[in-house]
Amino acid sequence: MPTDTESPYMTTKEVAALIRKTPHAVRQMRHRGLAPKGMRVGRSVLYHRDAVAAWLTKRTAGDALAQRAA
Repeated sequence: MPTDTESPYMTTKEVAALIRKTPHAVRQMRHRGLAPKGMRVGRSVLYHRDAVAAWLTKRTAGDALAQRAA
C-alpha cells in the first residue's frame, strides 16, 4: 500500500498545510474558484499533486510583489 508521499493525490488538509491555511479556507477557495481543481471521492475532495504545483506556479508568476522580491 502506498504511503501518503507516494500518492499522486493530496487531501484538503494536506493542501491547507502546504499553503499554510486552514482546511476550511481551502474549501472556501475551491468553492470560489480560487484553488486548484479537486475531485470528489465519496465525501472527501482530492487534489492531484501536479495540479496543486501548477496552481502555485501560476499564482507565483501572477504576483507582482513576489516577482520584485526575487
